[in-house]
Amino acid sequence: MDFQNRAGSKPGAGALMSNSESNVARRERLRKLALETIDIEKDPYFMRNHLGSYECKLCLTLHTNEGSYLAHTQGKKHQTNLARRATRDAKDNEQSAAVHRPMLPKINKNVVKIGRPGYKVTKVRDPQSKQFGLLFEITYPEVTDETKPRHRFMAAYEQRVEVPNSQYQYLLFAAEPYETVAFKVQSREVDMRPGRFWSHWDKDTRRFTLQFFFRNLARSNTDREATDANSVPVQPRFNPLNPYITSS
Repeated sequence: MDFQNRAGSKPGAGALMSNSESNVARRERLRKLALETIDIEKDPYFMRNHLGSYECKLCLTLHTNEGSYLAHTQGKKHQTNLARRATRDAKDNEQSAAVHRPMLPKINKNVVKIGRPGYKVTKVRDPQSKQFGLLFEITYPEVTDETKPRHRFMAAYEQRVEVPNSQYQYLLFAAEPYETVAFKVQSREVDMRPGRFWSHWDKDTRRFTLQFFFRNLARSNTDREATDANSVPVQPRFNPLNPYITSS
């Protein structure tokens, strides 16, 4: 039998290495590589005991020399324990951060939308101030008891559905699990005074009501007559061209 021309053999080597001999050679190569590249003094799990041997504080193993310890750090057991320790440290840091940070409302972004809610829009006008307004009634029959509909005004340049038009703005209503609905209204100043702008959420009927009025372009007679108690009335000025007519 030709022992020198077999696959994997070298001239004068005899026979192929067994599995155990291959593992010993591999560990020796890893030990030499670790001695050249790793600073053992910076390893947080390396410890010398009173007997002169070395211990791994992570895996609780005992080693006779530094090379044996470095070979152990490249092994499967040590690498697995490192991954477990990193996972546990990340979880502990997340829990500690959750204790110190303020509680934020939980937002579920994976809600399946069930469609648009029912709505009714009514035009209203104040008989005294002659202000024009709108009354919105949005019905959400499938919302939970903890859910309260929200609303906000959005400028025309915030949306991406239509070509922006500065003469209009949008009023949005949102409540999970319904789709967000938007109403296109005039881009006029909204009267935010008490009684002019109000909203109500009825949990029994699941109906959200909102009403607002636009400010008049010209001052109303009521606003013109109302004066501050601390203000000084302005004396009318005479028109020099006609002394019998006062100029405003």
